[in-house]
Amino acid sequence: MKQQFAMFFALITIATICTASNGAATSASDSAKNEAAARYSEDRKICADESNASRRMQCLRDAKHEYSSALKAAKSTSVTKIEAGKNAKLCNVCGQVTAVKVMEKEGESGAAGLIAGGVAGALLGHQIGAGTGKDVATLAGAAGGAYAGKRIEGKMKATKTWVVSVKFENGSERTFNFEKDPSLVTGTLVKLSGSSIVRR
Repeated sequence: MKQQFAMFFALITIATICTASNGAATSASDSAKNEAAARYSEDRKICADESNASRRMQCLRDAKHEYSSALKAAKSTSVTKIEAGKNAKLCNVCGQVTAVKVMEKEGESGAAGLIAGGVAGALLGHQIGAGTGKDVATLAGAAGGAYAGKRIEGKMKATKTWVVSVKFENGSERTFNFEKDPSLVTGTLVKLSGSSIVRR
């Protein structure tokens, strides 16, 4: 319930920032348009004072061109500010943990486990039966012991890897491997730090 409330509050905050940003950009755009209109009105009055018709027409064309350019610049500035406001709140290095998995890899077993297991198995097998049966039991014990010794050594040398999946605010997803428990759970907020991640 707390997590849902926090997410709802975050969404309202983002919406408020966007609205404020858009409002500021619209206000700046309206102000620039009003200034352009006032200048155009003044320019037309100046044009009316021209002595002949051809100069008046040229003056009015120039005034109209200046007015159109000013409106275009005001619109462009407004769009740029809105885009800048949207991009400013996007953090490309910020993300959230989506999954944590612990992978166990069995270690490489060497000759020590194989030999120790084989010797122990052979000794146990040698104590069973008599004659040819004793020899067969010794061989079987050596083989079984060697296999068991190899597996035991592999388990003793096993390593764990924590695989953490992260989804970033820009939509990208990555996984990070840790040799020790990073103490991260699903939902933890993180950020990039070099080639790894840390809490934020």
